[in-house]
Amino acid sequence: MQSKIGTKPISIWIASIIALVFGLLTIKSGGSVLFFDGAARENAGNYVPFVLWFNFVIGFVYLIAGAGLFKQQRWSVWLSIVIALTTLVVFGFLGLHIMNDGLYEARTVGAMILRTTIWIIISITAYLKIIRQ
Repeated sequence: MQSKIGTKPISIWIASIIALVFGLLTIKSGGSVLFFDGAARENAGNYVPFVLWFNFVIGFVYLIAGAGLFKQQRWSVWLSIVIALTTLVVFGFLGLHIMNDGLYEARTVGAMILRTTIWIIISITAYLKIIRQ
């Protein structure tokens, strides 16, 4: 027996809400550092510009994926997989940046672990519930 709200599995509701909220928070936090001088930029410390720009831009893609997941669109599954994979690639580049003595904040590593994990879970959930049903 599968738990549902309306015609959607609860797991898809949860995944889409997480994607949408995560997208909004990512855009807000990244935009605050990128476009406004002040506390957000100061508190960011040794941020890594390519990671910050990636996260800001991908935040908009999170919103698209979240809306597609909510509507149980097949393309949103593939978009979620692309998000997970590109996040993993950027995480790899962050690792190279760190290994080459680039400045960074430990919380950036934690945030990338969180982002990668969340999108892998969303991708797997979406694949199982939308593609494989």
